[in-house]
Formats: sequence, C-alpha cells, structure tokens
Amino acid sequence: MDETQSVAADQLKAIIERIERLEEEKKAIADDVKDVYAEAKANGFDTKVLRKIVSLRKQDRDQRMEEEAILELYKQALGMA
Repeated sequence: MDETQSVAADQLKAIIERIERLEEEKKAIADDVKDVYAEAKANGFDTKVLRKIVSLRKQDRDQRMEEEAILELYKQALGMA
C-alpha cells in the first residue's frame, strides 16, 4: 500500500471509530431519556403527553401556531371542537 492509501485508510479508520463512539454515546443518552420518562410515569405524569410537549417545544413559535390553527380548523370541520 502506498503512503496515500495508508493515510486514507488511517483517516477512514479514525472516522469509523468516531462514529462508533458517538453511536455508543447516543445509546447511553437514549437510555437516560427512557429512564427520565419512566421516572415521570412513576410520578403520575402521562408520558405520551410529555413526548408531545417536547416535540412542540422543538418547533419554532410560528410553525407551532400554524399547526395548532390547522388542527383546530380540522376539529371544527369534524364537529369535535
């Protein structure tokens, strides 16, 4: 293997190892999030609603307001309001 291939192989190996480390960290964080939801449930909170609130908080204000307005319009059209 010439030096260019060796450098590319070393770089590729480093990238793969970084990805693997990040995947491990991501799994650990996902496990932590799962534990927090379990704690919330044990304290009487509805985890489905908590997940929805987390999702809503990720949206910007305008996007959230637009979605809520459309949802309200659809509910009214179906006689659910």
